[in-house]
Amino acid sequence: MNNKSLSTDNECLIDTLKSFCLVLFISFALQSCKDKIEYPTPLNIEIPKGFPTLLNIPNDNPMTVEGVELGRILFHDPHLCGYLGYDPDSLMSCATCHRKENNYDIGINNPRFPDGKARGRKTGKPTSHNVMPLMNLVFNNNGYFWNGYISTENSNKRRRNIEDVVLMAITAEDEMDGTVESAVAAISADKKYPPLFEKAFGTNEITIDRIQKAIAQYVRTLISANSKFDRYLLGINNLTDEELHGYVLFSTEEGADCFHCHGGDGSPLFTTNQFYNNALELNPTDSLDRFSVTFNLYDKGAYRAPSLRNISVSAPYMHDGRFKTLDEVLEFYNTGLQPTPYASPLMHKINNGGAMLSPKDIADLKAFLNTLTDEEFLEK
Repeated sequence: MNNKSLSTDNECLIDTLKSFCLVLFISFALQSCKDKIEYPTPLNIEIPKGFPTLLNIPNDNPMTVEGVELGRILFHDPHLCGYLGYDPDSLMSCATCHRKENNYDIGINNPRFPDGKARGRKTGKPTSHNVMPLMNLVFNNNGYFWNGYISTENSNKRRRNIEDVVLMAITAEDEMDGTVESAVAAISADKKYPPLFEKAFGTNEITIDRIQKAIAQYVRTLISANSKFDRYLLGINNLTDEELHGYVLFSTEEGADCFHCHGGDGSPLFTTNQFYNNALELNPTDSLDRFSVTFNLYDKGAYRAPSLRNISVSAPYMHDGRFKTLDEVLEFYNTGLQPTPYASPLMHKINNGGAMLSPKDIADLKAFLNTLTDEEFLEK
């Protein structure tokens, strides 16, 4: 090998080493930049044993630790309504009507609405229907509200999911009665929020879209799955004889026949999330039944079957809140069914006026329903 060839080989080796060092330097530089950027932390929802695995999480709003925390703070912020002052009567948050101890429902002894009927912040106009609990909504893919007005199947993209429920709550005259502009201004006025939005969305700009998304993320984490009955199914707790008998009554057509609509046939949600005319005497002034959404005559007087989880603390009951106690509800299904052309065919006891259970049976059925109370969920 001559000196010329050796020199050429050395030059090639040096060029190769230079290229390798350059690639290595760029890799380290990119990694260093990446390490300096704070990305939102992905949050995987832990699905309780036996629960549905199809989650209602839109692709444009993935769950993150920072998004949920921001949503939790916004959910409880009384300035979300857009009011910048401190007069308690002019403040309102999501938590004003959705109280944790009442299954994120309004409750019968709500400090703001002691009669259990929510009203508009400024107008005093009552809400169209009774407030519904915000619990296990991440497992609901059949639409929201008593009539399913908000639905992923809705062709109007502004009315599809929990994010849209948040916007309606802020702007509806029978709820917070604010505006998009006032809500954004009120939240922007609080210096703690820009860093929280930066962590959750990568920018400190506060918009109504990000407010909606953050609160929706928080609501999707409100999962109740640790009642006495859940622990019974897991072999942790025992049920009393009365509670077990109540479960049999709940789960059979010969008994109270509750399971068709409330999913007692192995469904952990204790609702099918479907809509039924339950043979309740209808209010002729209420035009917002399921029929108002589908225009299907079979949906006349039909409303969502709510989940029975934490039912003991979710008063008032029914879509119009007409029943103040669980005893009133049980008495209705036992003796008060009203035959109508639109009553659901699943109301098998309608020709008898109800289930016609004995007082002992009713007491046992109530005992079982009380096992669906998740104390941990109501206190956390």
